[in-house]
Amino acid sequence: MSEITPLSTVLIANRGEIAVRIARVAADLGMRSIAVYSDADAEAPHARAADEAYRLPGASPAETYLNAPAILDIAVRAGADCVHPGYGFLSENSDFARDVLAAGLTWIGPDPETIDSLGDKVAARRIAESVGAPLAPGTSDPVEDWEQARDFAEEHGLPIAIKAAFGGGGRGLKVVARAEEIEDAFASAGREAREAFGRPECFVEKFLTKPRHVEAQVLADRHGNVSVLGTRDCSTQRRFQKLVEEAPAPFLSDAQRRAIVEGAREVCRKAGYVGAGTVEFIVSEDGTVSFLEVNTRVQVEHPVTEAVTGIDIIAEQFRIAEGRPLSFEGDPASHGHAFEFRINAEDVAHGFVPCPGTITAFEPPLGPGIRVDSGVRAGWTIPGVYDSLLAKLIVWGPTREVALRRARRALREFRIEGVRTVLPFHRDIVEHPALVGDRLNVYTDWVDKEYSPALGDTPEAIEEAYAERTTVSIEIDGRLHTVGLPASLFSAPTPGGATSSAPRTQPEPTDDEGAVPCPYTGTFVAWKVEEGEEVSEGQAIATVEAMKMESNVTAPRSGTIHLMTSPGDAVERGAALARIE
Repeated sequence: MSEITPLSTVLIANRGEIAVRIARVAADLGMRSIAVYSDADAEAPHARAADEAYRLPGASPAETYLNAPAILDIAVRAGADCVHPGYGFLSENSDFARDVLAAGLTWIGPDPETIDSLGDKVAARRIAESVGAPLAPGTSDPVEDWEQARDFAEEHGLPIAIKAAFGGGGRGLKVVARAEEIEDAFASAGREAREAFGRPECFVEKFLTKPRHVEAQVLADRHGNVSVLGTRDCSTQRRFQKLVEEAPAPFLSDAQRRAIVEGAREVCRKAGYVGAGTVEFIVSEDGTVSFLEVNTRVQVEHPVTEAVTGIDIIAEQFRIAEGRPLSFEGDPASHGHAFEFRINAEDVAHGFVPCPGTITAFEPPLGPGIRVDSGVRAGWTIPGVYDSLLAKLIVWGPTREVALRRARRALREFRIEGVRTVLPFHRDIVEHPALVGDRLNVYTDWVDKEYSPALGDTPEAIEEAYAERTTVSIEIDGRLHTVGLPASLFSAPTPGGATSSAPRTQPEPTDDEGAVPCPYTGTFVAWKVEEGEEVSEGQAIATVEAMKMESNVTAPRSGTIHLMTSPGDAVERGAALARIE
Protein backbone atom coordinates (compact mmCIF):
# COMPACT_ATOMS: atom_id res chain seq x y z
CA MET A 1 0.00 0.00 0.00
CA SER A 2 1.16 3.52 -0.78
CA GLU A 3 1.86 5.89 2.11
CA ILE A 4 -0.52 8.89 2.29
CA THR A 5 1.30 12.25 2.20
CA PRO A 6 -1.15 15.19 2.54
CA LEU A 7 -0.19 18.22 0.45
CA SER A 8 -0.78 21.85 1.45
CA THR A 9 1.12 24.20 -0.89
CA VAL A 10 1.67 23.85 -4.65
CA LEU A 11 4.18 25.67 -6.84
CA ILE A 12 2.62 26.01 -10.31
CA ALA A 13 5.48 25.77 -12.83
CA ASN A 14 3.52 27.21 -15.76
CA ARG A 15 1.55 30.20 -17.05
CA GLY A 16 -1.69 31.05 -18.83
CA GLU A 17 -4.99 29.24 -18.54
CA ILE A 18 -3.58 25.99 -17.15
CA ALA A 19 -1.87 27.86 -14.29
CA VAL A 20 -5.20 29.55 -13.48
CA ARG A 21 -6.95 26.17 -13.63
CA ILE A 22 -4.46 24.56 -11.22
CA ALA A 23 -4.70 27.50 -8.78
CA ARG A 24 -8.49 27.18 -8.70
CA VAL A 25 -8.38 23.43 -8.06
CA ALA A 26 -5.85 24.01 -5.29
CA ALA A 27 -8.27 26.46 -3.69
CA ASP A 28 -11.06 23.86 -3.95
CA LEU A 29 -8.81 21.40 -2.12
CA GLY A 30 -7.93 23.92 0.61
CA MET A 31 -4.35 24.25 -0.65
CA ARG A 32 -2.17 27.34 -0.96
CA SER A 33 -0.92 28.11 -4.50
CA ILE A 34 2.25 29.83 -5.68
CA ALA A 35 2.63 31.20 -9.20
CA VAL A 36 5.74 32.17 -11.14
CA TYR A 37 5.78 34.86 -13.81
CA SER A 38 8.10 36.47 -16.34
CA ASP A 39 8.35 40.23 -16.84
CA ALA A 40 5.98 39.92 -19.79
CA ASP A 41 3.46 38.16 -17.52
CA ALA A 42 3.66 40.52 -14.53
CA GLU A 43 0.03 41.57 -15.04
CA ALA A 44 -1.18 38.19 -16.33
CA PRO A 45 -4.27 36.61 -14.72
CA HIS A 46 -2.39 33.51 -13.61
CA ALA A 47 -0.13 35.63 -11.39
CA ARG A 48 -3.23 37.04 -9.70
CA ALA A 49 -5.15 33.76 -9.46
CA ALA A 50 -2.60 32.20 -7.10
CA ASP A 51 -2.20 33.10 -3.44
CA GLU A 52 1.37 34.29 -4.08
CA ALA A 53 3.43 35.05 -7.20
CA TYR A 54 7.20 35.25 -7.71
CA ARG A 55 9.18 36.79 -10.57
CA LEU A 56 11.36 34.76 -12.93
CA PRO A 57 14.12 37.04 -14.28
CA GLY A 58 14.58 37.11 -18.03
CA ALA A 59 12.46 37.28 -21.16
CA SER A 60 12.74 34.13 -23.29
CA PRO A 61 11.12 30.80 -22.34
CA ALA A 62 14.59 29.36 -21.64
CA GLU A 63 15.25 32.14 -19.12
CA THR A 64 11.84 31.91 -17.45
CA TYR A 65 9.41 28.98 -17.57
CA LEU A 66 12.11 26.54 -18.73
CA ASN A 67 14.56 27.73 -16.05
CA ALA A 68 14.33 24.72 -13.74
CA PRO A 69 16.84 25.92 -11.09
CA ALA A 70 15.08 29.29 -10.73
CA ILE A 71 11.65 27.66 -10.41
CA LEU A 72 12.87 25.13 -7.88
CA ASP A 73 14.56 27.87 -5.84
CA ILE A 74 11.26 29.75 -5.66
CA ALA A 75 9.42 26.58 -4.64
CA VAL A 76 11.79 26.03 -1.72
CA ARG A 77 11.85 29.70 -0.66
CA ALA A 78 8.05 29.98 -0.79
CA GLY A 79 7.51 26.87 1.29
CA ALA A 80 5.87 24.67 -1.35
CA ASP A 81 5.56 20.96 -0.64
CA CYS A 82 4.67 19.98 -4.23
CA VAL A 83 5.12 21.16 -7.84
CA HIS A 84 2.50 20.93 -10.60
CA PRO A 85 4.02 21.48 -14.08
CA GLY A 86 0.79 21.77 -16.11
CA TYR A 87 1.43 21.04 -19.80
CA GLY A 88 4.30 22.15 -22.04
CA PHE A 89 7.46 23.75 -20.67
CA LEU A 90 8.96 21.39 -18.03
CA SER A 91 5.97 19.06 -17.69
CA GLU A 92 7.70 16.17 -19.49
CA ASN A 93 11.24 16.91 -18.31
CA SER A 94 12.39 13.96 -16.20
CA ASP A 95 15.47 15.81 -14.92
CA PHE A 96 13.24 18.54 -13.49
CA ALA A 97 11.01 15.90 -11.89
CA ARG A 98 14.08 14.31 -10.28
CA ASP A 99 15.27 17.71 -9.01
CA VAL A 100 11.84 18.33 -7.47
CA LEU A 101 11.95 14.97 -5.69
CA ALA A 102 15.57 15.48 -4.62
CA ALA A 103 14.55 18.76 -2.98
CA GLY A 104 12.09 16.83 -0.82
CA LEU A 105 9.01 18.02 -2.75
CA THR A 106 6.23 15.97 -4.32
CA TRP A 107 6.06 15.86 -8.11
CA ILE A 108 2.50 16.07 -9.48
CA GLY A 109 3.08 13.71 -12.36
CA PRO A 110 4.41 10.30 -13.31
CA ASP A 111 7.72 9.01 -11.98
CA PRO A 112 10.83 10.38 -13.78
CA GLU A 113 11.63 6.89 -15.08
CA THR A 114 8.17 6.70 -16.66
CA ILE A 115 8.65 10.09 -18.27
CA ASP A 116 11.87 8.75 -19.76
CA SER A 117 10.31 5.55 -21.06
CA LEU A 118 7.09 7.07 -22.45
CA GLY A 119 8.04 10.70 -23.01
CA ASP A 120 10.79 9.47 -25.32
CA LYS A 121 8.71 8.73 -28.41
CA VAL A 122 11.13 6.05 -29.61
CA ALA A 123 11.09 4.19 -26.29
CA ALA A 124 7.29 4.50 -26.18
CA ARG A 125 7.08 2.78 -29.57
CA ARG A 126 9.03 -0.16 -28.16
CA ILE A 127 6.64 -0.46 -25.20
CA ALA A 128 3.60 -0.26 -27.48
CA GLU A 129 5.07 -2.96 -29.67
CA SER A 130 5.68 -5.19 -26.65
CA VAL A 131 1.97 -5.09 -25.69
CA GLY A 132 0.80 -5.69 -29.23
CA ALA A 133 -0.31 -2.20 -30.20
CA PRO A 134 -0.28 -1.66 -33.99
CA LEU A 135 2.43 0.69 -35.23
CA ALA A 136 3.28 2.56 -38.40
CA PRO A 137 6.90 2.10 -39.65
CA GLY A 138 9.37 4.38 -37.85
CA THR A 139 13.01 4.72 -36.79
CA SER A 140 14.07 2.79 -33.70
CA ASP A 141 16.16 5.71 -32.44
CA PRO A 142 16.38 9.47 -33.07
CA VAL A 143 18.08 10.22 -36.38
CA GLU A 144 21.32 12.17 -36.25
CA ASP A 145 21.08 14.05 -39.55
CA TRP A 146 18.73 14.79 -42.41
CA GLU A 147 20.40 12.22 -44.63
CA GLN A 148 19.08 9.46 -42.36
CA ALA A 149 15.60 10.90 -42.74
CA ARG A 150 16.09 10.85 -46.52
CA ASP A 151 17.21 7.22 -46.39
CA PHE A 152 14.10 6.29 -44.38
CA ALA A 153 11.91 8.03 -46.97
CA GLU A 154 13.61 6.15 -49.78
CA GLU A 155 12.92 2.84 -48.01
CA HIS A 156 9.35 3.43 -46.85
CA GLY A 157 8.16 6.13 -49.24
CA LEU A 158 6.76 9.62 -48.78
CA PRO A 159 5.18 11.35 -46.96
CA ILE A 160 7.15 11.06 -43.71
CA ALA A 161 6.73 12.77 -40.35
CA ILE A 162 9.80 14.24 -38.60
CA LYS A 163 8.87 14.44 -34.92
CA ALA A 164 10.45 15.76 -31.72
CA ALA A 165 11.55 12.79 -29.62
CA PHE A 166 11.11 14.58 -26.27
CA GLY A 167 7.94 16.62 -26.63
CA GLY A 168 4.51 16.77 -28.16
CA GLY A 169 1.59 19.05 -28.91
CA GLY A 170 2.63 19.49 -32.54
CA ARG A 171 5.86 21.35 -31.66
CA GLY A 172 8.80 20.01 -33.62
CA LEU A 173 6.56 18.12 -36.04
CA LYS A 174 7.06 18.44 -39.79
CA VAL A 175 5.32 16.38 -42.46
CA VAL A 176 7.32 16.12 -45.68
CA ALA A 177 5.84 15.08 -49.01
CA ARG A 178 8.78 15.99 -51.29
CA ALA A 179 12.33 14.68 -51.02
CA GLU A 180 13.90 18.09 -51.65
CA GLU A 181 12.14 19.46 -48.53
CA ILE A 182 13.58 16.90 -46.08
CA GLU A 183 16.76 18.81 -45.17
CA ASP A 184 14.95 22.06 -44.39
CA ALA A 185 12.14 20.30 -42.48
CA PHE A 186 14.64 18.34 -40.37
CA ALA A 187 16.44 21.54 -39.37
CA SER A 188 13.18 23.36 -38.61
CA ALA A 189 11.79 20.49 -36.52
CA GLY A 190 14.99 20.42 -34.47
CA ARG A 191 14.87 24.17 -33.84
CA GLU A 192 11.24 24.05 -32.74
CA ALA A 193 11.93 21.05 -30.50
CA ARG A 194 14.88 22.77 -28.83
CA GLU A 195 12.88 25.95 -28.24
CA ALA A 196 9.81 24.16 -26.88
CA PHE A 197 11.37 21.24 -24.96
CA GLY A 198 15.07 22.05 -24.57
CA ARG A 199 16.15 19.06 -26.71
CA PRO A 200 16.41 18.97 -30.52
CA GLU A 201 16.40 15.19 -31.17
CA CYS A 202 13.87 13.95 -33.72
CA PHE A 203 12.82 10.60 -35.11
CA VAL A 204 11.14 9.73 -38.39
CA GLU A 205 7.89 7.89 -38.99
CA LYS A 206 5.84 6.92 -42.03
CA PHE A 207 2.97 9.40 -42.26
CA LEU A 208 -0.42 7.79 -42.83
CA THR A 209 -2.63 9.74 -45.22
CA LYS A 210 -5.81 11.44 -44.03
CA PRO A 211 -5.44 10.26 -40.42
CA ARG A 212 -7.87 11.01 -37.62
CA HIS A 213 -6.26 11.81 -34.28
CA VAL A 214 -7.99 9.85 -31.50
CA GLU A 215 -6.71 9.61 -27.95
CA ALA A 216 -7.55 8.00 -24.61
CA GLN A 217 -7.37 9.75 -21.24
CA VAL A 218 -5.75 7.63 -18.54
CA LEU A 219 -5.62 8.04 -14.75
CA ALA A 220 -3.54 5.55 -12.75
CA ASP A 221 -2.77 5.44 -9.03
CA ARG A 222 -0.23 3.56 -6.88
CA HIS A 223 -2.85 1.01 -5.83
CA GLY A 224 -2.92 -0.79 -9.18
CA ASN A 225 -5.89 1.06 -10.66
CA VAL A 226 -5.49 2.04 -14.33
CA SER A 227 -8.65 3.76 -15.52
CA VAL A 228 -9.42 4.95 -19.05
CA LEU A 229 -11.81 7.91 -19.07
CA GLY A 230 -12.99 7.33 -22.63
CA THR A 231 -11.82 8.74 -25.95
CA ARG A 232 -11.38 12.14 -27.59
CA ASP A 233 -11.16 13.14 -31.23
CA CYS A 234 -8.63 15.89 -31.92
CA SER A 235 -8.51 15.75 -35.73
CA THR A 236 -9.37 19.40 -36.45
CA GLN A 237 -5.87 20.92 -36.53
CA ARG A 238 -3.80 23.44 -38.41
CA ARG A 239 -0.07 22.81 -38.81
CA PHE A 240 -0.64 19.85 -36.43
CA GLN A 241 -1.79 22.15 -33.63
CA LYS A 242 -5.22 21.17 -32.35
CA LEU A 243 -8.11 23.59 -32.82
CA VAL A 244 -11.22 21.56 -31.92
CA GLU A 245 -11.56 18.48 -29.71
CA GLU A 246 -14.60 16.42 -28.79
CA ALA A 247 -15.49 13.59 -26.43
CA PRO A 248 -16.30 10.83 -26.82
CA ALA A 249 -14.63 10.38 -30.22
CA PRO A 250 -17.53 9.98 -32.70
CA PHE A 251 -18.01 7.50 -35.54
CA LEU A 252 -15.69 4.76 -34.28
CA SER A 253 -16.55 1.09 -34.58
CA ASP A 254 -16.74 -0.97 -31.41
CA ALA A 255 -13.55 -2.76 -32.48
CA GLN A 256 -11.68 0.50 -32.99
CA ARG A 257 -12.84 1.87 -29.65
CA ARG A 258 -11.79 -1.31 -27.83
CA ALA A 259 -8.38 -1.27 -29.52
CA ILE A 260 -7.79 2.33 -28.41
CA VAL A 261 -9.06 1.94 -24.83
CA GLU A 262 -7.39 -1.39 -24.10
CA GLY A 263 -4.23 -0.43 -25.98
CA ALA A 264 -3.93 2.71 -23.86
CA ARG A 265 -4.52 0.77 -20.65
CA GLU A 266 -1.92 -1.90 -21.45
CA VAL A 267 0.73 0.59 -22.55
CA CYS A 268 0.34 2.48 -19.26
CA ARG A 269 0.18 -0.71 -17.18
CA LYS A 270 3.34 -2.05 -18.83
CA ALA A 271 5.15 1.24 -18.14
CA GLY A 272 4.04 1.32 -14.49
CA TYR A 273 2.29 4.61 -15.14
CA VAL A 274 1.08 6.74 -12.20
CA GLY A 275 -0.85 9.99 -12.70
CA ALA A 276 -2.75 11.57 -15.58
CA GLY A 277 -1.61 10.73 -19.10
CA THR A 278 -2.87 10.52 -22.65
CA VAL A 279 -2.23 7.74 -25.16
CA GLU A 280 -2.64 8.97 -28.72
CA PHE A 281 -3.55 6.93 -31.78
CA ILE A 282 -4.04 7.48 -35.48
CA VAL A 283 -7.13 6.10 -37.20
CA SER A 284 -6.19 6.05 -40.86
CA GLU A 285 -8.46 6.55 -43.84
CA ASP A 286 -8.86 2.80 -44.26
CA GLY A 287 -9.81 2.33 -40.59
CA THR A 288 -6.44 1.06 -39.35
CA VAL A 289 -5.63 2.04 -35.74
CA SER A 290 -1.96 2.84 -35.08
CA PHE A 291 -0.25 3.90 -31.84
CA LEU A 292 1.19 7.40 -32.02
CA GLU A 293 2.67 8.47 -28.67
CA VAL A 294 2.06 9.00 -24.96
CA ASN A 295 1.88 12.44 -23.35
CA THR A 296 3.05 12.08 -19.75
CA ARG A 297 1.12 15.07 -18.44
CA VAL A 298 -2.33 16.61 -18.39
CA GLN A 299 -3.51 17.63 -21.87
CA VAL A 300 -4.84 21.00 -23.02
CA GLU A 301 -8.09 19.23 -24.00
CA HIS A 302 -8.72 17.46 -20.68
CA PRO A 303 -11.89 19.54 -19.99
CA VAL A 304 -13.92 17.75 -22.69
CA THR A 305 -13.35 14.49 -20.87
CA GLU A 306 -14.26 16.14 -17.57
CA ALA A 307 -17.47 17.44 -19.15
CA VAL A 308 -18.72 13.98 -20.13
CA THR A 309 -17.44 11.98 -17.14
CA GLY A 310 -17.80 14.43 -14.25
CA ILE A 311 -14.24 13.61 -13.14
CA ASP A 312 -11.98 16.53 -12.12
CA ILE A 313 -8.70 15.35 -13.68
CA ILE A 314 -6.53 18.00 -11.98
CA ALA A 315 -7.99 17.14 -8.58
CA GLU A 316 -7.31 13.46 -9.25
CA GLN A 317 -3.67 14.36 -10.02
CA PHE A 318 -3.31 15.85 -6.54
CA ARG A 319 -5.08 12.85 -5.02
CA ILE A 320 -2.75 10.40 -6.77
CA ALA A 321 0.33 12.43 -5.78
CA GLU A 322 -0.74 12.18 -2.12
CA GLY A 323 -0.73 8.39 -2.46
CA ARG A 324 -4.51 8.00 -2.38
CA PRO A 325 -6.51 5.73 -4.69
CA LEU A 326 -8.66 7.18 -7.45
CA SER A 327 -11.95 8.63 -6.20
CA PHE A 328 -13.90 6.27 -8.46
CA GLU A 329 -13.73 2.65 -9.59
CA GLY A 330 -13.29 1.22 -13.08
CA ASP A 331 -13.77 3.20 -16.28
CA PRO A 332 -16.37 5.95 -15.76
CA ALA A 333 -19.24 6.07 -18.24
CA SER A 334 -19.61 9.03 -20.59
CA HIS A 335 -22.78 11.10 -20.48
CA GLY A 336 -23.67 13.35 -23.39
CA HIS A 337 -21.16 14.95 -25.71
CA ALA A 338 -18.67 17.83 -25.39
CA PHE A 339 -16.58 20.04 -27.66
CA GLU A 340 -13.55 22.18 -26.83
CA PHE A 341 -12.60 25.14 -29.02
CA ARG A 342 -9.11 26.55 -28.55
CA ILE A 343 -9.29 30.32 -28.75
CA ASN A 344 -5.87 31.29 -30.11
CA ALA A 345 -4.49 34.71 -30.97
CA GLU A 346 -4.06 33.92 -34.65
CA ASP A 347 -5.09 35.66 -37.84
CA VAL A 348 -7.23 33.30 -39.92
CA ALA A 349 -7.29 35.80 -42.80
CA HIS A 350 -3.54 35.42 -43.23
CA GLY A 351 -3.08 31.69 -42.72
CA PHE A 352 -3.38 31.37 -38.92
CA VAL A 353 -0.28 33.50 -38.31
CA PRO A 354 0.38 34.45 -34.65
CA CYS A 355 -1.15 37.74 -33.56
CA PRO A 356 0.29 39.13 -30.31
CA GLY A 357 -1.05 42.46 -29.08
CA THR A 358 -3.31 44.09 -26.50
CA ILE A 359 -6.79 42.72 -25.79
CA THR A 360 -9.24 45.64 -25.61
CA ALA A 361 -12.38 43.56 -24.98
CA PHE A 362 -12.88 40.05 -23.64
CA GLU A 363 -16.48 38.90 -23.11
CA PRO A 364 -16.94 35.11 -22.85
CA PRO A 365 -20.35 33.47 -23.38
CA LEU A 366 -22.63 32.10 -20.67
CA GLY A 367 -25.46 29.59 -20.52
CA PRO A 368 -26.25 25.89 -19.99
CA GLY A 369 -23.36 23.54 -20.71
CA ILE A 370 -20.86 26.40 -21.23
CA ARG A 371 -17.42 26.55 -19.58
CA VAL A 372 -14.55 28.94 -20.39
CA ASP A 373 -11.01 28.32 -19.11
CA SER A 374 -9.08 31.55 -19.69
CA GLY A 375 -5.63 32.92 -19.05
CA VAL A 376 -6.25 36.45 -20.33
CA ARG A 377 -8.35 39.55 -19.60
CA ALA A 378 -9.26 42.82 -21.25
CA GLY A 379 -6.39 45.31 -21.15
CA TRP A 380 -3.66 42.67 -21.05
CA THR A 381 -0.97 42.54 -23.71
CA ILE A 382 -0.28 39.10 -25.16
CA PRO A 383 3.49 38.47 -25.34
CA GLY A 384 4.94 37.22 -28.59
CA VAL A 385 7.38 34.79 -26.94
CA TYR A 386 4.86 32.19 -25.72
CA ASP A 387 2.18 30.14 -27.45
CA SER A 388 -0.98 31.70 -28.83
CA LEU A 389 -3.62 30.05 -26.61
CA LEU A 390 -5.85 32.65 -24.91
CA ALA A 391 -8.75 30.56 -23.66
CA LYS A 392 -10.72 27.36 -24.14
CA LEU A 393 -14.45 27.23 -24.76
CA ILE A 394 -15.94 23.92 -23.59
CA VAL A 395 -19.53 23.13 -24.58
CA TRP A 396 -21.56 20.13 -23.31
CA GLY A 397 -24.88 18.83 -24.54
CA PRO A 398 -26.95 15.68 -23.96
CA THR A 399 -26.24 14.71 -27.59
CA ARG A 400 -23.64 15.71 -30.19
CA GLU A 401 -26.31 17.65 -32.10
CA VAL A 402 -27.36 19.67 -29.04
CA ALA A 403 -23.73 20.33 -28.15
CA LEU A 404 -23.17 21.72 -31.65
CA ARG A 405 -26.24 23.98 -31.37
CA ARG A 406 -25.00 25.31 -28.04
CA ALA A 407 -21.53 25.78 -29.53
CA ARG A 408 -22.90 27.88 -32.39
CA ARG A 409 -24.63 30.20 -29.97
CA ALA A 410 -21.66 30.43 -27.60
CA LEU A 411 -19.23 31.19 -30.43
CA ARG A 412 -21.51 33.94 -31.74
CA GLU A 413 -21.61 35.50 -28.28
CA PHE A 414 -17.86 35.24 -27.60
CA ARG A 415 -16.36 38.72 -28.10
CA ILE A 416 -12.63 39.43 -28.22
CA GLU A 417 -11.27 42.70 -29.61
CA GLY A 418 -7.84 44.26 -29.98
CA VAL A 419 -6.21 41.14 -31.41
CA ARG A 420 -7.31 38.76 -34.09
CA THR A 421 -8.33 35.28 -32.95
CA VAL A 422 -9.54 32.03 -34.51
CA LEU A 423 -13.16 32.75 -33.55
CA PRO A 424 -14.19 33.31 -37.22
CA PHE A 425 -12.83 29.84 -38.03
CA HIS A 426 -14.69 28.22 -35.15
CA ARG A 427 -17.95 29.95 -36.07
CA ASP A 428 -17.54 28.57 -39.56
CA ILE A 429 -16.41 25.03 -38.70
CA VAL A 430 -19.45 24.29 -36.51
CA GLU A 431 -21.56 24.76 -39.65
CA HIS A 432 -19.25 22.77 -41.94
CA PRO A 433 -20.51 19.44 -43.35
CA ALA A 434 -17.10 17.85 -42.72
CA LEU A 435 -17.63 18.23 -38.95
CA VAL A 436 -21.39 18.22 -38.46
CA GLY A 437 -22.51 15.49 -40.87
CA ASP A 438 -23.30 11.85 -40.18
CA ARG A 439 -19.62 10.98 -40.40
CA LEU A 440 -16.39 12.85 -39.61
CA ASN A 441 -14.58 13.93 -42.77
CA VAL A 442 -11.94 15.95 -40.95
CA TYR A 443 -8.36 14.64 -40.67
CA THR A 444 -5.22 16.12 -39.13
CA ASP A 445 -4.13 18.22 -42.11
CA TRP A 446 -7.61 18.75 -43.59
CA VAL A 447 -7.63 22.44 -42.57
CA ASP A 448 -4.28 22.97 -44.30
CA LYS A 449 -5.22 21.06 -47.45
CA GLU A 450 -8.98 21.12 -48.02
CA TYR A 451 -10.78 23.56 -45.75
CA SER A 452 -12.85 26.07 -47.66
CA PRO A 453 -14.67 28.47 -45.34
CA ALA A 454 -18.39 28.98 -45.84
CA LEU A 455 -17.82 32.69 -45.22
CA GLY A 456 -15.94 32.83 -48.53
CA ASP A 457 -12.47 32.11 -49.89
CA THR A 458 -11.61 35.66 -50.89
CA PRO A 459 -9.38 37.80 -48.68
CA GLU A 460 -12.17 40.39 -48.60
CA ALA A 461 -14.70 37.87 -47.23
CA ILE A 462 -12.36 36.64 -44.54
CA GLU A 463 -11.38 40.20 -43.61
CA GLU A 464 -15.08 41.00 -43.27
CA ALA A 465 -15.34 38.32 -40.58
CA TYR A 466 -12.96 40.41 -38.48
CA ALA A 467 -14.77 43.70 -38.99
CA GLU A 468 -15.61 45.16 -35.59
CA ARG A 469 -19.30 46.01 -35.29
CA THR A 470 -21.46 47.94 -32.84
CA THR A 471 -24.83 46.39 -32.02
CA VAL A 472 -27.77 48.81 -32.10
CA SER A 473 -31.31 47.97 -30.97
CA ILE A 474 -34.17 49.60 -32.96
CA GLU A 475 -37.88 49.34 -32.24
CA ILE A 476 -40.15 49.23 -35.29
CA ASP A 477 -43.92 48.90 -34.81
CA GLY A 478 -43.40 47.59 -31.31
CA ARG A 479 -40.96 44.90 -32.36
CA LEU A 480 -37.30 45.04 -31.33
CA HIS A 481 -34.72 44.64 -34.10
CA THR A 482 -30.97 44.23 -33.54
CA VAL A 483 -28.61 45.58 -36.20
CA GLY A 484 -24.83 45.24 -36.37
CA LEU A 485 -23.16 48.32 -37.87
CA PRO A 486 -19.47 48.97 -38.62
CA ALA A 487 -17.81 50.34 -35.50
CA SER A 488 -16.13 53.04 -37.58
CA LEU A 489 -19.51 54.76 -37.99
CA PHE A 490 -19.49 55.53 -34.28
CA SER A 491 -15.90 56.78 -34.07
CA ALA A 492 -15.31 60.33 -32.99
CA PRO A 493 -14.72 62.80 -35.86
CA THR A 494 -11.26 64.25 -36.30
CA PRO A 495 -10.63 67.95 -37.01
CA GLY A 496 -10.39 67.24 -40.71
CA GLY A 497 -13.86 65.78 -40.80
CA ALA A 498 -12.63 62.18 -40.98
CA THR A 499 -13.43 59.65 -38.32
CA SER A 500 -10.87 58.15 -36.01
CA SER A 501 -10.83 54.63 -34.67
CA ALA A 502 -8.77 52.67 -32.18
CA PRO A 503 -5.19 52.19 -33.35
CA ARG A 504 -4.62 48.99 -35.29
CA THR A 505 -2.76 46.32 -33.37
CA GLN A 506 -0.78 45.31 -36.46
CA PRO A 507 0.89 47.61 -39.00
CA GLU A 508 -0.19 47.39 -42.59
CA PRO A 509 2.21 45.80 -45.12
CA THR A 510 4.55 48.19 -46.86
CA ASP A 511 3.42 49.73 -50.16
CA ASP A 512 6.85 49.12 -51.70
CA GLU A 513 6.16 46.73 -54.58
CA GLY A 514 9.59 45.14 -54.31
CA ALA A 515 9.53 44.61 -50.55
CA VAL A 516 9.21 41.21 -48.90
CA PRO A 517 6.81 41.90 -45.99
CA CYS A 518 7.06 40.06 -42.67
CA PRO A 519 3.88 37.95 -42.19
CA TYR A 520 3.62 38.63 -38.44
CA THR A 521 5.39 40.12 -35.44
CA GLY A 522 8.06 37.81 -34.11
CA THR A 523 11.73 36.85 -34.47
CA PHE A 524 13.61 36.38 -37.73
CA VAL A 525 15.15 32.89 -37.73
CA ALA A 526 17.06 32.28 -40.96
CA TRP A 527 17.41 33.01 -44.66
CA LYS A 528 17.03 30.17 -47.13
CA VAL A 529 18.69 32.21 -49.91
CA GLU A 530 21.86 34.22 -50.36
CA GLU A 531 22.31 37.93 -51.01
CA GLY A 532 21.93 38.68 -54.72
CA GLU A 533 20.39 35.30 -55.51
CA GLU A 534 17.71 34.97 -58.17
CA VAL A 535 14.41 33.88 -56.61
CA SER A 536 11.03 32.86 -58.03
CA GLU A 537 7.59 34.03 -57.00
CA GLY A 538 6.21 31.70 -54.31
CA GLN A 539 9.65 30.32 -53.39
CA ALA A 540 10.32 29.82 -49.65
CA ILE A 541 13.09 32.30 -48.87
CA ALA A 542 13.14 32.75 -45.07
CA THR A 543 11.85 31.49 -41.71
CA VAL A 544 10.14 33.62 -39.05
CA GLU A 545 9.13 32.45 -35.56
CA ALA A 546 6.54 33.74 -33.09
CA MET A 547 4.58 32.17 -30.25
CA LYS A 548 6.79 29.04 -30.47
CA MET A 549 5.91 28.34 -34.11
CA GLU A 550 7.99 28.72 -37.26
CA SER A 551 6.57 29.75 -40.65
CA ASN A 552 8.09 30.18 -44.08
CA VAL A 553 8.20 33.52 -45.86
CA THR A 554 7.70 33.25 -49.61
CA ALA A 555 8.84 35.58 -52.37
CA PRO A 556 5.99 37.83 -53.54
CA ARG A 557 7.63 38.20 -56.98
CA SER A 558 10.55 36.90 -59.02
CA GLY A 559 13.87 38.73 -59.28
CA THR A 560 17.14 39.44 -57.50
CA ILE A 561 16.89 39.52 -53.72
CA HIS A 562 18.69 41.94 -51.40
CA LEU A 563 18.61 40.90 -47.73
CA MET A 564 17.75 43.51 -45.08
CA THR A 565 17.31 41.36 -41.94
CA SER A 566 19.59 39.15 -39.85
CA PRO A 567 18.84 36.02 -37.79
CA GLY A 568 17.72 36.94 -34.29
CA ASP A 569 16.26 40.31 -35.27
CA ALA A 570 12.89 41.26 -33.80
CA VAL A 571 10.52 41.94 -36.70
CA GLU A 572 7.09 43.58 -37.01
CA ARG A 573 4.26 42.45 -39.22
CA GLY A 574 4.44 44.25 -42.55
CA ALA A 575 8.06 45.33 -42.11
CA ALA A 576 10.30 44.79 -45.14
CA LEU A 577 12.63 41.81 -44.63
CA ALA A 578 14.23 42.17 -48.05
CA ARG A 579 13.75 43.78 -51.45
CA ILE A 580 13.38 41.93 -54.76
CA GLU A 581 14.41 43.80 -57.90
